[in-house]
Amino acid sequence: MIAEIIAVGSEMLTPFRQDTDSLFLINQLNQLGVVVGFKTIVGDNFDHLVSVARSAIERSDIVLFTGGLGPTEDDLTRECVAAALGIELRRDNEIVAAMYKRFAERRIPMPPNNAKQADILQGAEVMPNPRGTASGQYLRIAVNRQSRIIILLPGPPHELEALWRYECAPRLRHVLPPSTIATKVLKTAMLPESAADQRTAPIYKRYANVQTTVLASQGQVEFHLRAVAHTPEEAQAAVDRLAGELEDELDDAVFSTCGESLEEIVGYFLQMRNLKLAVAESCTGGMVAERITSVPGSSRFFLGGVVVYSNDLKTLFADIPPLMIEAHGAVSKEVAVAMAENIRSMCNADIGVGVTGIAGPAGGTEEKPVGTVWIAATDGARQEVVERRFPGDRERIRRWASQQALDLVRRLVM
Repeated sequence: MIAEIIAVGSEMLTPFRQDTDSLFLINQLNQLGVVVGFKTIVGDNFDHLVSVARSAIERSDIVLFTGGLGPTEDDLTRECVAAALGIELRRDNEIVAAMYKRFAERRIPMPPNNAKQADILQGAEVMPNPRGTASGQYLRIAVNRQSRIIILLPGPPHELEALWRYECAPRLRHVLPPSTIATKVLKTAMLPESAADQRTAPIYKRYANVQTTVLASQGQVEFHLRAVAHTPEEAQAAVDRLAGELEDELDDAVFSTCGESLEEIVGYFLQMRNLKLAVAESCTGGMVAERITSVPGSSRFFLGGVVVYSNDLKTLFADIPPLMIEAHGAVSKEVAVAMAENIRSMCNADIGVGVTGIAGPAGGTEEKPVGTVWIAATDGARQEVVERRFPGDRERIRRWASQQALDLVRRLVM
């Protein structure tokens, strides 16, 4: 079963309002084993909405409209869906009476235009809305000999969510065939998206019954796997088989298969090994420490550290010799390694991390352009140290650098 969501409202085509209803509905539909194939936002324009509605009804088994059920002139969903289906609207007098009663209880006269909220699609079931005046509507209809389910829901989330739980979901459970969706997410660190896909595409393309989506952010590539099957066991087995093959191919680049963040995984490894971590940061300005301490219970494995932005403080708090900075520069392998080793020793930690770089937008040179970062991690006997040229603006460079630092710790303690 393929569903489509149409969010109605010109306000969602501005920078000031977002469609959040569809996020709730996608999650709820997935729990019923229904895949959402399309999502559209359309403004309060009759012709546009009729066109979108016709396309959706033609291609999708279930079409949900959110919003546009109010009393004003620009609330057009009922009229447009009726036009797209070629059916009439009927005014439900019981709904009109209920609205008059609702307004009377609040000692407010009901404006005449509220009555349009009682216009119901021919053949539709009314879904009462105890939290507002816009009733939901549920219609099963044949379109070109294909069965379609059309659902109209009010836009305010507190109204929509209640209607879904008490009116929509029970109706759909009664008519939908047995189906379930299983998902799994694999997260990798510091692996380029193109390289990750080149290695994995020959694998996941063999699995026609599992949808694979590849998402990339700073220093992280995620593989989102989703399978639809008649039983939970069958769906889960499909995603697990593919996940196993992808893990075998990507090896230690995969750091999570259960949704954990990189900082959580680092914390798990440190606790498993009973190790303590300390950090010395320059260009990241404490971002590595902030990410580590965002993990509940991080006091069990994180001792602390220093932010040594200036060269003087690198000497004062990280014990970096001025002659080393003069000889190699503050952004260098030698300084990064010394920061990691010295903070480890000074804090009596098992693992030390040093990060020094140029986050920009100024400060870069031809030899060391903006984005140059040296990152080191050491346990005293071994050290991991890398130079990176990270792309993007200042915030992206700092985020990339913190991701690389955490991944070095992960690899060191694995």
